[in-house]
Amino acid sequence: MPAFDTPSTPADFAFFEPLRVRWAEVDMQGVVFNPNYFVYADVAMSEYMRAIGLAGPGGLASLGIDMFAAGAAADFRASAMFDDELRLGARIEQFGRTSFKPRVAVFRGDELLADIGLTYVCVAPDGPRRTVPVPEAFIAACQAMDGGVR
Repeated sequence: MPAFDTPSTPADFAFFEPLRVRWAEVDMQGVVFNPNYFVYADVAMSEYMRAIGLAGPGGLASLGIDMFAAGAAADFRASAMFDDELRLGARIEQFGRTSFKPRVAVFRGDELLADIGLTYVCVAPDGPRRTVPVPEAFIAACQAMDGGVR
């Protein structure tokens, strides 16, 4: 069952991160092993966070939060192969009170290979994982990056 009603297109994204498929990411047939698409989503989100000025743990700490992944789903549409040049599109699809939902799409040229949905939860950076609201500054930075693209 597909995770998404509508497949992503490159026009849905303002942010892209390039990635070349490495040998360690493929199986014996030279096809990207499916779990690696979640690694690609993590790469895309790390670079998205860098692009909005929140690189690494220090970026989130500057907002008084930490975050962790609470969910992930993928629709696989075509296979990436060894040495393919990919484009990882990333955007924030939805903000909740204490969580947000990024969407990452993996493209080879304009061909959609995988659609990945993530859910992250914002938590207090110290002590037990107590959920905290998504900071307004984070929402504003994401909206500025995504620029109304949907």
